[in-house]
Amino acid sequence: MRQYAGFASPEDTNGRYRYLIEHGSTGLSMAFDLPTQLGRDSDDPLCAGEVGRTGVPIDTIEDMRICFDQIPLDEVSTSMTINAPAAILLLLYELVGEEQGVPAEKLRGTVQNDVLKEYVARGNYIYPPEATMRLTTDIFEYCRKNVPKWNTISISGYHIREKGCSAVQEVAFTLANAIAYVGAAIDRGLAIDDFAPRLAFFFNCHNNVFQEIAKFRAVRRMWAKIMRERFGSQDPRSQTIRFHTQTGGVTLQAQQPEVNIIRVALQGFAAVTGGTQSLHTNGFDEALALPTERSARIALRTQQVIAYESGAADTVDPFAGSYYIENLTDEIETRAWDLIDKVEQLGGSVEALEFIQREIEESASSYHERYRTGQDIIVGVNKFVTDEVDDVEILKVDPESEQRQLERLRRFKENRDAAITESRLADLREAAAGDGNLLYPIKDALRDGASIGEVCGAMRDVFGEYQGGAFF
Repeated sequence: MRQYAGFASPEDTNGRYRYLIEHGSTGLSMAFDLPTQLGRDSDDPLCAGEVGRTGVPIDTIEDMRICFDQIPLDEVSTSMTINAPAAILLLLYELVGEEQGVPAEKLRGTVQNDVLKEYVARGNYIYPPEATMRLTTDIFEYCRKNVPKWNTISISGYHIREKGCSAVQEVAFTLANAIAYVGAAIDRGLAIDDFAPRLAFFFNCHNNVFQEIAKFRAVRRMWAKIMRERFGSQDPRSQTIRFHTQTGGVTLQAQQPEVNIIRVALQGFAAVTGGTQSLHTNGFDEALALPTERSARIALRTQQVIAYESGAADTVDPFAGSYYIENLTDEIETRAWDLIDKVEQLGGSVEALEFIQREIEESASSYHERYRTGQDIIVGVNKFVTDEVDDVEILKVDPESEQRQLERLRRFKENRDAAITESRLADLREAAAGDGNLLYPIKDALRDGASIGEVCGAMRDVFGEYQGGAFF
């Protein structure tokens, strides 16, 4: 059972991890603050006021050490919601594992590492698409040789669904992005069945239980067909889609927030009966703030009730054969193939970014209009509304946490050997200008004191920065 740890400081995150392990969690999900996701240090002037607001800030190896202090990395699986700087966070985790005496081949976890969806949905990108695809395939290659149990990418439909796309679009655009990643890896010279078994996916789950079950069934069939017929995979592990599901954040409401517990339970049930292998259940208060310990415990217990009391996990594909589910599965699959074909006609996901973005925006607008007019019901928002204001205890981020993070970063930079660090960054710039695997010079730079912002800055110097279609 995987749960969320997104707090304002590495110390807080360590405490949350311990709390969840004590309450029965067997996997950890790590969310990062906005500066970390954008490859900037906490002391960057652009980051003032954002440090620790949406997750944990990681500037240096020291922060990662604190997060996993006394947590044996050979006994946990850690999923990291990180994309553009995914290689850096993976390597910091590996370095902390080395310090614990845990060999890289025993590390288990996932980096999201899906930046294509950032261009169309979230906006947390750094480099142009070509450089991004290079780093993505560098991670594939590096982990195959060094961290063989690591899931090298979690190709994400979750965030494009949060942006407003439909269930059909979530299937189509996620698989279109997956096709682009697999194609880039093959072009790099990697054999399909050498890397494809470590590919993972990340899907959303909304409130329409039957539609979501059918969505998951459709995507399982489609991925098997893509891998067999398009890429010639022979290994059944490559053809089996492995996916994590998170209940829909955008479905959570600030009004009557405890009703969100019901939404999360239904969504979790749909995900499990649809075939998910990993589940994250949101805290009921996440429309208001980061989750409290109480809401995180309820979310975890929701998973455990589904797993151990409901019978939902007793059999594979329990809705197979249902007239309604089978027809809905066929419909979603047919419509998703049509969208994939349109993306392919434009040259694939990298070339079709603007098309995908327009499709998502039109869908989001349509959703909003249906809610506004009452065509779609949201309990407590546009129907069954009360005048009562729910008094829910929410997490309040310590306003001093940003200053503590800045002070830790200042001390770290003062105490390192600046000449060695700069030499490593120079080596990284040289490697980025070539065509070798970048994870090796990145790891050397991190080991010798470089920060995330400095590593990303060195690659910005070579690759430039993506800003809505223009490179600067």
